[in-house]
Amino acid sequence: MMKNRIIRDTILLTIMQLILDSAALFLNGFITRSLGASAIGIFSLMGSFLGLAGIISNGNAFLCTSRLISEELGKNNGNPNKILFHGIKLCTILSLGVSAIILLFANPIGKSFFGGEEGSFLLKFMPVSLITGAISCCFKGYFNACRKSSYVAFTDVAEFIVRAAVIVIMTTFSVNNNESAVCRIMITSVIAGNVTALIFMLVLFSLKRIRGQGRGTLSFRQYISFAFPIMGGSILTSVLSSTNDALVPFCLKQYGDSTEQALALFGIFEAIVIPTLFFPSVVLCSISGIVVTESARATAAGNSERIQIIASRLIRYTIIYGVFASAVLIRFGRPIGELCGGGETGGNMISAIAPVVPFIYMEIILEAMIKGMGLQAFSSLNYLAEYVIRISIVLVTVPQIGFAGIALSYYASNIIGNTLRLIKLIRHTKVKFRLFSMLLSPIIYAFLTMSVSDIIFRLFSITCGNAFTISLYLIIWLTLFGGVYILSHILTSVENKKLFIVHN
Repeated sequence: MMKNRIIRDTILLTIMQLILDSAALFLNGFITRSLGASAIGIFSLMGSFLGLAGIISNGNAFLCTSRLISEELGKNNGNPNKILFHGIKLCTILSLGVSAIILLFANPIGKSFFGGEEGSFLLKFMPVSLITGAISCCFKGYFNACRKSSYVAFTDVAEFIVRAAVIVIMTTFSVNNNESAVCRIMITSVIAGNVTALIFMLVLFSLKRIRGQGRGTLSFRQYISFAFPIMGGSILTSVLSSTNDALVPFCLKQYGDSTEQALALFGIFEAIVIPTLFFPSVVLCSISGIVVTESARATAAGNSERIQIIASRLIRYTIIYGVFASAVLIRFGRPIGELCGGGETGGNMISAIAPVVPFIYMEIILEAMIKGMGLQAFSSLNYLAEYVIRISIVLVTVPQIGFAGIALSYYASNIIGNTLRLIKLIRHTKVKFRLFSMLLSPIIYAFLTMSVSDIIFRLFSITCGNAFTISLYLIIWLTLFGGVYILSHILTSVENKKLFIVHN
């Protein structure tokens, strides 16, 4: 029953996330074509600023409430509703504090970064977005922990639809693409989306909340003590990510690009390349939220065997999936980039960074398990080391070699950071890592089946020149790749049975 629910939720979340990510890519392409590539660069920088403010004002409330409520559900005398209200109380306090700082410094921030007086005026509406966003994140974490992920998925869809509609309408009628116009579009869309999400969550909570039977195991002070390590890691990551984002256009200007060229290149990278690289990871993102709750429950119950099973399967299948996705992006990076609105530049960027995709995807799953097991200190230190590496390489290499320096920073930080995560998880869970079956065989199978797919296309004189033929190629390739794994699994099972019979 529980396994079926997890599978059902994963499938539903994956479908919803596929829809959202596809729509987001088309939306970014629309903005790029309507306002220009430099405008999408401004959008990306503003999105980074708003994201940082949001994380500080809610302390990654989704993760905090999701994990702590999951643990509460695994205890006797637990009361998930009480934990939810602790989270809302803390987020309200944080949001009000951040809002006060923004209101106090709205004029200097607006004049320096967001187009002058109009930007300053628009920033004064941000508290509405921060407070509503923080509270809705608490409710989303609550429903995720209670294994009602479908509520979160439908709320995310509604939020995106409202936000996208505002962006499309305002972009269509926009007469310029300066910082003030972009600021107005961005803040209005975020406020509209967050208010919509909060309304959805309040309605769902009033109808579908769990009736708490116990008195609860955590006081508000205890909630804070458990939440702060999670919040600290999230805030640190967001600060470092925003710093890295701000440095990239600056370093590209040092390389010799104009301001408009630097913003355009940064915009293509952040709005086209990165979403494309992460697009196949929607399955893993859907699983990750469930992994946090399942590993938290297993940890709270002291069920080490359950943790080992989860870790072993996730590591194996994430690497297999990541390797295949990487091979696809290497093979078709250029046409995918052009199709998404990034042009030849975006396509070349995708192909250049695609080989590191398996490490990027591993981070999604490894971080979910690490946080679910309560290893927050390691997570924070590892993120710090990862971003120190990334920012250092950006500062040193981008002014000298341009985009190649950005690619190098992604390779170094992701390979080092996620190798350390993998080692930590293996040591903590005592999972065995088999080099050939978990890492080498997916690489071999991916490129062998790609070669067979190429041969099939040559036999029928078909060229991958459009979306249809590329889709056909991918279907054949995926069928061969999956077939090889199914066959190898069957043969391995038969061999194990023979060994078992001989042994006995």
